[in-house]
Amino acid sequence: MWFQKEVQLPAMRRGFHLVTDEVLSQVPELREVSVGLMHVFILHTSASISINENADPDVPRDLELAFNEIAREDFPYRHTMEGPDDMPAHVKHAMIGTSISVPIRDGQLCLGTWQGLYLCEHRNRAGSRQLVVTIHGETADD
Repeated sequence: MWFQKEVQLPAMRRGFHLVTDEVLSQVPELREVSVGLMHVFILHTSASISINENADPDVPRDLELAFNEIAREDFPYRHTMEGPDDMPAHVKHAMIGTSISVPIRDGQLCLGTWQGLYLCEHRNRAGSRQLVVTIHGETADD
């Protein structure tokens, strides 16, 4: 079976946001897959999608601090038309990436105990974000 759906996430403040439950709630078709793969692609260049630690709230805060240090707003960027946070957002996006793939087993994502899906929002005042979720796998009926 192949299945694809666009998932919309609400506007979020700059930072790393755990969105596992929000994504899964919009893709109930995942429960039908006995074995497969879920691919998540973000349709933006100033936000990213990632898998990271889902338990300690210090992790997303520390990630934000680290990436703000790596891609500083006070760097002499040439692309500045969209504000001082735009080019650093593109740099962070290039480092983290546009997509993730997660195995599916018995209708659930095969994430580690401490893993979750993160929207990495790199803009100060971004709008909602769209993800394309593609599922490929076998159902119990196959």
